[in-house]
Amino acid sequence: MALPDEPRPTVVPSCPLPAKICDVVRSERPRSCCGMAMAGFRTAKYQLPEWHRRNAGVCYEALATSEEAERGRAQSKHLVKHAAASAQRAQEYSKSTLGQRLGDVQFWRMELQKEVMELDAETNLLAAQKLRLERALDATEVPYAVVIDNLECRERRQPPDLVIDEVEKQLLKEADLIRDIRDLLKRTIIQATTQIRSNRIQKENCELDWSDKVETCDIDDKCVGYCADSADVQFHPGSVKFEENASTPKSWAQLSHDNISRAEQEKLASAQLRSLINNIIHDASEDLRMQRAAGNEAFDNRCRQLDDAKLCLEQHLEQILKDIGEEEANIMNLKKAIGDKEVYLKVAHTRLYDRSFRPNIELCRDEPQFRLVSEVEELTVFLEALKRKLMESEQNLKNLEETRMKLEKEIAVKANSIFIDRQKCMSNRVRYPVDLEVASYKQ
Repeated sequence: MALPDEPRPTVVPSCPLPAKICDVVRSERPRSCCGMAMAGFRTAKYQLPEWHRRNAGVCYEALATSEEAERGRAQSKHLVKHAAASAQRAQEYSKSTLGQRLGDVQFWRMELQKEVMELDAETNLLAAQKLRLERALDATEVPYAVVIDNLECRERRQPPDLVIDEVEKQLLKEADLIRDIRDLLKRTIIQATTQIRSNRIQKENCELDWSDKVETCDIDDKCVGYCADSADVQFHPGSVKFEENASTPKSWAQLSHDNISRAEQEKLASAQLRSLINNIIHDASEDLRMQRAAGNEAFDNRCRQLDDAKLCLEQHLEQILKDIGEEEANIMNLKKAIGDKEVYLKVAHTRLYDRSFRPNIELCRDEPQFRLVSEVEELTVFLEALKRKLMESEQNLKNLEETRMKLEKEIAVKANSIFIDRQKCMSNRVRYPVDLEVASYKQ
């Protein structure tokens, strides 16, 4: 930097200033008057004017040197003052720049810290939702086991009740629904696990950036505190060069901006997944509740049908048992009637037989003979009719007995079906969770 000109002091020389200090003209020396005898004393000696000129030159040189030194001291004083002011301004500007930079670093540090805390809170919320999914998945094991047990129990129904009725259709539909819900819950658990991993990875990235910002804040805050009176300042010649891997302010800010942007994206995705989990658990609970109600209604209807069928069969059985008793009494009456008619027939046959021994002309076809023959024919017809009726009655009794056995078997089948549906299946469905959404909150 050029220094301003200062007024120079006026110096008055005390002796004349020659053009040159040693400008001696040897030819102007006075000739010796003593001749050769004094030649040795005058060799290489100066004349008086030369001596005066030399003294004047030395004085001038000393005066010029003094003047130059004085001018240099004035310039040095001005330079020192200017350098001190410039160094102070430069240090204050550097301190202000460091302060601004420290403010920027603290801003990004606070933003990153906020993102880390929000990501951690969001991850905890998502982990809680994932736990709800796992509990809901565990809660579906009992309904699925109940449905499978119902289907297996109903396989032990006896024909003809071993039918594909509405209950079996609803149970199969319920089993498919529970399997679909379990698959959906498992896929959602995997999705939640992946999202939690992404949240934690982005949280680690933000934490690393935040940690660098904290360390940088400490360094820059320490640098702001340095001054000329600090005891721990020293020369570091190699520190003035830029590092090859040094970032630019734009890339530096872009990194934190990208980390925060990715954190916001992960938080948004996590929040959306939490909302989806809520909807999945709620919808699955509603579907399962409605299907359970449909299954229970089908069981109730089927049990009523079985009760009605069993009651109808029991009424028929009661009538059949009554018919069997009456038919047995009828058979006994027929047998007694046949026995009675056989006695009458024996009497008629005996009469005819005995009268066949009438001698000679007495063996006459008289009226008694015709009447006995007619009686035998009449009794034979009645006996044949009674025997046919007895056979019919015995066949009817056999049919009634077979019907009784069929009815009793059918009643037993219906009782077995009722026992399976009401006692085995419906009582087992009491263990069914009331609400899958409530079960997801239970410990």
